[in-house]
Amino acid sequence: MECDAIKVPDVPADATLIYEVQLLNVRNAPDLKTLSVSDCIRICKQKRERGNYHFQREDYHSAVKSYNLALDVLNISSEFNPSTQEAEELQEDGLKCLNNLAAAQLKLNLRDEVIASSNAVLQLDPNNVKALFRKGKLLSERGDYEEAMETLKRALKLEPSTKAIHAELSKIVQKRIGQGGPLKLKYNLCQKPGEKRATFHSELQKSGLAIPWKWLFGAVIVVIGSVVTSVVLAARG
Repeated sequence: MECDAIKVPDVPADATLIYEVQLLNVRNAPDLKTLSVSDCIRICKQKRERGNYHFQREDYHSAVKSYNLALDVLNISSEFNPSTQEAEELQEDGLKCLNNLAAAQLKLNLRDEVIASSNAVLQLDPNNVKALFRKGKLLSERGDYEEAMETLKRALKLEPSTKAIHAELSKIVQKRIGQGGPLKLKYNLCQKPGEKRATFHSELQKSGLAIPWKWLFGAVIVVIGSVVTSVVLAARG
């Protein structure tokens, strides 16, 4: 029984390919201030998903840029009057963008920017374990052991069974022992009887704000500079 001969590829593996691209149409980007809240939410999701695309391909500079563009759209939407459902969706998208932004910044070794992004998350959601853990870990790595321990203790109180948090706290203990520093390890992992976890709506009522998403406006300002930093790093590379 004869086997078919293996066909040699028409294009060698190491060949240089030249593409000719024809521009068919040009249109201006939409004016975000003229869009509805639902349109802003849709565009934000597109920008965030684009950031995820770049992140998965390890193009972290482009990921940072996409996540910041998504946050720009959300900031514009804060000038409108979203419904309760829209406000909740805006908050959810904002938290995802900020946490993803922190992950991309971490890949670029932008540690101060990661802490700033994590702080922005915690302004919206004080009980966000991912942000607490990321911030606490970086604080520990730069030697801010007291603040790192307090931050990680907050995370552990929320998720007592998470091994990674226990591991980071143990590292701090070992570092403090090595430096001869005092140890403060007594903390309660359980909520006090009758204590309620802070929620977005309860904090909103305390603040008296009519539009909850406006909280993000000030938070994003502290992380938007990471775009400039990433551009500088790209230029150096």
